[in-house]
Amino acid sequence: MYHSRTNLLIGFHGCDESVAQQLINKPKNVRTSEKPFDWLGHGFYVWENNYSRALQWAKDKQKKDKIKKASVVGVVFTLDYCLDLLDSEFIGILAEYYSLMRDDLKLIGKELPKNKDVKEDQYKDLLIRELDCSVIEYLHQKIEEAINANENSGLKKFDTARGVFTEGGPAFPGAGIKMKSHIQVCIRNMDSIKGFFLPRI
Repeated sequence: MYHSRTNLLIGFHGCDESVAQQLINKPKNVRTSEKPFDWLGHGFYVWENNYSRALQWAKDKQKKDKIKKASVVGVVFTLDYCLDLLDSEFIGILAEYYSLMRDDLKLIGKELPKNKDVKEDQYKDLLIRELDCSVIEYLHQKIEEAINANENSGLKKFDTARGVFTEGGPAFPGAGIKMKSHIQVCIRNMDSIKGFFLPRI
């Protein structure tokens, strides 16, 4: 009953300036990420209502020569049917699929992927999320297989995935609040994106 979330949200996507311009001028040409360490699986990533974090991410990429000019594009979107990892029910579902994936890999003699630290990350926040990504992608794959095999499976594909990530060390001495904590959304169904805009800053 409460799983469909149709209200409009604002997000921000950190990127190169050329990508921001392309998304505004050709909004149907959305490039998704399919890296093996994507925190929430494969899709188009936005920081929920967090322009500063999106810009910081883009500036960090520019410093490493991964993009030419740091920029941010605004995104109007809906969560729709969301794998919301701020919701206990969906965390439980994800844990079940982890167990299924672990057993499947054991049968064929493969090891589970692992979340890893980035060498330069002094806070050891396990930023390379290969395990998390694998479990989420396994969940999506198994749901799709079940839907294709049985039209009456009762399962639905997720439009989005959403999670909170704590990283960046304490905001002040003794704090449980981290400097770079944020909510991120991975959009899988591009119909959930309603439009792009240049943020007012």
